[in-house]
Amino acid sequence: MKYLKQLYVQVLIGVVLGIAIGYFFPSLNGTGKIISEAYISLIKMLIAPLIFFTATIGIASSGNLGKAGRIGGKAILYFEIASTVAMFLGVMIVNILKPGVGISTQNLSLGSIESFVQTGKEVKWIDFFIHIIPSNVIDSFAKGDILQVLVFSVLFGIGLNKIGDAGKSVVATFGKINKVLFEVLNMITLLSPLGAFGGILYTVGKFGFATLFVLGKLMLTFYLAAIIFIFLVLGLVMRYYKLSILKLLAYIKEEILIVAGSFSSESVLSNLMYKLEEAGCEASVVGLVIPTGYSFNLDGTSIYLSMSMLFIAQVFNVPLDVWQQLTIVGVLMITSKGAGGITGSGFIVLASSLAAIKIIPVEGLALLIGVDRFMSQCRALTNMIGNTVATVVIARNENMLDMAVYNKMVEGKTVVVESTS
Repeated sequence: MKYLKQLYVQVLIGVVLGIAIGYFFPSLNGTGKIISEAYISLIKMLIAPLIFFTATIGIASSGNLGKAGRIGGKAILYFEIASTVAMFLGVMIVNILKPGVGISTQNLSLGSIESFVQTGKEVKWIDFFIHIIPSNVIDSFAKGDILQVLVFSVLFGIGLNKIGDAGKSVVATFGKINKVLFEVLNMITLLSPLGAFGGILYTVGKFGFATLFVLGKLMLTFYLAAIIFIFLVLGLVMRYYKLSILKLLAYIKEEILIVAGSFSSESVLSNLMYKLEEAGCEASVVGLVIPTGYSFNLDGTSIYLSMSMLFIAQVFNVPLDVWQQLTIVGVLMITSKGAGGITGSGFIVLASSLAAIKIIPVEGLALLIGVDRFMSQCRALTNMIGNTVATVVIARNENMLDMAVYNKMVEGKTVVVESTS
């Protein structure tokens, strides 16, 4: 019975119950949706203030603004490399396994994709980058706009840093407020099993498993690509820094199960920030890398986008040579950057990219609607894990990871390892 007191066991039970009830009582999917959305709203309530206080405290206390800028630069460079590798991995695997070959297009329902196609045509991707700068910071907090809050936090932290001793009392007060917010987070986290239960109940009850059989090969191909990316690509990155990807995944097992049940990586953003600080990552690294990564480091989404584009081409027998496929990756490298801040981003980014390339039928999006909810689960998990690894790696590279704490909390070791840049 002692295992039932473990949060990850409780979340796993919630997921299993959600699958069972969703399958046998699909009419209850509406109730599941309410439960899931209520839980995610509780988490989102804390995201903006936690990002503000964590990032502000980290930068104001750093004493070296140049180092904070270097962290941000390394994070952006890492994000670009990781997401590009993810896209090429998606392209490679879809070319090998060819999940779109043999799929019928006779019964496509185009009405369900019209809104996505229209929105995709209207998207101006430069607007996303302009939108990062907040015109009204109160509005940014009210809407929970992660990047706008982060920009204000960085500027506020720099301001506190520049006034020296006069800002120390403010930083101390912010530290106390942040501790209170993390205590509130701990209370909300106890509801994670209920949130996971509601999310999986809604998904199974609403969409069922029948759609999975139609596009099962695509689903399996996508999940395979995500697994290879996590354990091979991210695993090698961790190994380079003499860290274990398996140990890190075990450390965030509760968050993995919560995302699997809620189908949203945002549901654990605050939890991740807390656990990474507890694992020895300095607050300035966590406060910069995690919020930025949630908008720019979307490894799972990158795999999904490149794979979906080529899948649709295979369905419609559109031959693509190497240069055309490289062009697709190039277009996606630009259009995918705003995906994190747009509702229904997967379809919108795909629609705008298809419109830009003009050689793959946009009607193929209709094929993906039935399984998108299930694929979003894998996207969210891969995105979350990718940002966790990015934070640990950048902290380790900057000598801002307390290895004694990390070894104890994550690696299960008691030996202190010398930090290396």
